[in-house]
Amino acid sequence: MPRLEVRTYIFPTEDSQRVVKAVSNVIDLAGAKPLESKEPCESYRVVTWVFDSLRPLERLRALLRSQRVLDAARASIEKGLWEEGVKFYLNKQAAYVGKASFCSMEFGESPLGAITVIVFLEGCDPLKFLNWLAPKTKQGVPVEEEAQPC
Repeated sequence: MPRLEVRTYIFPTEDSQRVVKAVSNVIDLAGAKPLESKEPCESYRVVTWVFDSLRPLERLRALLRSQRVLDAARASIEKGLWEEGVKFYLNKQAAYVGKASFCSMEFGESPLGAITVIVFLEGCDPLKFLNWLAPKTKQGVPVEEEAQPC
């Protein structure tokens, strides 16, 4: 059974409601309770949402299609593939305005940190998941698209 973990940082200069809005613009957080943690001696908080399915990724999946960025998204997601899952980063500021924009690292490209998405595929074929979320395209039309992520 695949699992999903979404994590982001909230810095003192950020409004926590706006950060949650940014995440919810790209990941469906309905019914999920955030887990918050704070490192001693650090000024930021880490907020994590954990899901027992990949359903929350439907919103991101739809955004990638409406923005017509499937090939670029696929290239970014492929970089984070490993045998048991995939890890990728979304720009928090772009997410706030409802856009999916990928970062190559957690810090650096997105000044206030990225939204980290970790998918534990646990028995699912990584290629099938990739073809569901961000299939290859030919002249802008998805090819080999999977109907289900797993």
